[in-house]
Amino acid sequence: MKNIRLLKDRLISKTFLALTILSISTVILIGFGLFYKSLPILNSTSLYNLLFSSEWKPFKEAFGFYPFIVGTLWVTAIAIIIALPLSMLTAIYLSEYAHIRVRKLVLPLIELLSGIPPVLYGVWGVLVIVPLIQDKIAPHFVEFTTGYSVLAGGIVLAIMIFPLIISIVIEVFDNVPQDLRNASLSLGATQWQTVKKVVLRKSFDGIVAAVVLAISRAFGETIAVLMVCGNLAQVPHSLFDSAYPLPALIANNYGEMMSIPMYDSALMFAALLLFVIIFLFNALSRIILYRIEKKNN
Repeated sequence: MKNIRLLKDRLISKTFLALTILSISTVILIGFGLFYKSLPILNSTSLYNLLFSSEWKPFKEAFGFYPFIVGTLWVTAIAIIIALPLSMLTAIYLSEYAHIRVRKLVLPLIELLSGIPPVLYGVWGVLVIVPLIQDKIAPHFVEFTTGYSVLAGGIVLAIMIFPLIISIVIEVFDNVPQDLRNASLSLGATQWQTVKKVVLRKSFDGIVAAVVLAISRAFGETIAVLMVCGNLAQVPHSLFDSAYPLPALIANNYGEMMSIPMYDSALMFAALLLFVIIFLFNALSRIILYRIEKKNN
């Protein structure tokens, strides 16, 4: 009987190990598959030209991804700049200041935002954000813009990642022991001083993790950004210029261009670029979190 129990325990252990290896190998297989499909364009064009050339003429086999990379970075950066302060202030209020009834009312509404399909955000961006930029905001800074711009993409994307950051940060704040807050308040600190000196410091690594997840989500978002960015293969020089992020490039062209081998390979290279950017960013964030945890310990 004892041997049977030990055998079952070993079997379960080996099964869990196999599933863990499978989940890790899935990421490796995705990367390998994208790399394999990208080989034709990598063999025909230097990596430097692919990354830093702005010439995009697919039917002449000129594939310069620099405008798409810059457009992706612009939209993502604008989204984080807008979303992070608002999300942090909202999370601080709901966690530390709001009455329990207000929290129970507001949190489900915020979580509802994360359940809205991205295409609805895109439609809302086209109907509200694009005309607002074109008619009200841009005339104060530039002579003309259609409103389809990196700013429109950044605003729509910021609203999409807003509930993600808030929910994670609130959870991180809730894990800070109440005794630490009570100790700070008992020493004469105000509520804000307690939040700033105790809660935020103890939650810093969790906040970094929330931002990383939000950026990863922002990098890969497709439909909503596709609908409001203008989709022009150019390097944006201001907030009101149109752009063509990598996810939008893939979504717009992949189905139609599969019959053109080099174009198909170029789109797979765009997917590989997106994969590598997200992978490297997450790896860098893990290193930062490890150093923070090591320093705190």
